[in-house]
Amino acid sequence: MKEISGHCARCNFLASRDFSIFATTHAVPGKFCSCAIAFLVPLLRLAMAAEVKVDRIESARFVGSAGCKSSSCHGGAGERRSQYQTWSQRDFHPRAYAVLTNARSARIAETLGISPAQTSSRCTICHSPFQSVTPARRGPDAHPNEGVSCESCHGAAEPWLRGHTRKDWTYATRVSAGMRDLRSFYVRANSCMSCHQNIDAEILRAGHPELTFELDGQSVAEPKHWRDDDPLSGLRAWLVGQAVALREMSWGLSNIDMPPNEAITRWKGLAWLLAKATAAVSYLPAIPPPSQGRPHFTETQQQADGLARRASDAPLNDDSARGLLQTLAAADSDFATAKNASREEMFRRAERLVLALDRLTDAVAHEPTREVKNPKLVQLFGDVRSADDFQPAQFSEHLKNFRATTGQPPH
Repeated sequence: MKEISGHCARCNFLASRDFSIFATTHAVPGKFCSCAIAFLVPLLRLAMAAEVKVDRIESARFVGSAGCKSSSCHGGAGERRSQYQTWSQRDFHPRAYAVLTNARSARIAETLGISPAQTSSRCTICHSPFQSVTPARRGPDAHPNEGVSCESCHGAAEPWLRGHTRKDWTYATRVSAGMRDLRSFYVRANSCMSCHQNIDAEILRAGHPELTFELDGQSVAEPKHWRDDDPLSGLRAWLVGQAVALREMSWGLSNIDMPPNEAITRWKGLAWLLAKATAAVSYLPAIPPPSQGRPHFTETQQQADGLARRASDAPLNDDSARGLLQTLAAADSDFATAKNASREEMFRRAERLVLALDRLTDAVAHEPTREVKNPKLVQLFGDVRSADDFQPAQFSEHLKNFRATTGQPPH
């Protein structure tokens, strides 16, 4: 295994986007990226155990979605062959490039003083990933205007495209050939995190919407072209996703000498949530609650990565989901008084908390796509619609009312 020099996903996006070597993470700065350890070791084991010998090509080329859309592959009818149709007709990812051509993107680019959004790497890095790929690695049908396409998530297809449908290729064989292991919630969260969490403060000030990564909720909102057979996959996706989000937020803030107060407040909101959650499940690594003074971002980064790895394969069950829901629903006292937290920080806690209650309610009910939500939960969503209008005491009362619907008295 060669040492990975330089930077990882956030500093060298091409490496993480291609995922030909590793998944995104920064848990061990200055040494082998923990992503290399997390991703390469399982791949080496899989490669040794594979029934079919395949040669992994580190400089594999991207073939474009055209390589996936034939009717005999992923562009046909039926549940097992309609993935391309689902992506191209119903998903929002193909439209990621088109977003760069609208008036809002033009204003953001003008404010930043950069070239048009559809050609600036600050924008195309997420909205048009193929523009970040060297021409030598792009096949003739890999067009930048595809937006976020098949290989953006599954990895450069050249080494496994022809073989992955063979009956003698197991899933392990495909992964050893370079297909990204998206059955791992840890790898899945890392794949989405690159674009769905951290936005430069300068870009935010220019008008880009704020991003809040929530793997389970965003997976439910996306038209599915995959299967999650585990009835508790939503719980796992939520927990792993939030841990990875905290890790990436911690990494980003650790690299800034004077982090903006607003960014620190957002970080504290998520750290508070995961401190509550991990205190409720004894076999999960604990995230300590944020303390006063300058936070220890690097330490939290490593703790959050450990939580994400453990949660990816921890023995979660219905009791875990119910216990987490009831623990978080009982947090009303944290909003009744200031308790050394600013109003803005309490808003950020509440914002993350409501999203968590929504996902955990679904996990307990085993209903990932409920059409009708609990009215008390809808009320909580209304409370966090605006930071300027947020009333902590009112939120506390509404949280008590919601808690009663979980089987706990609103004392």
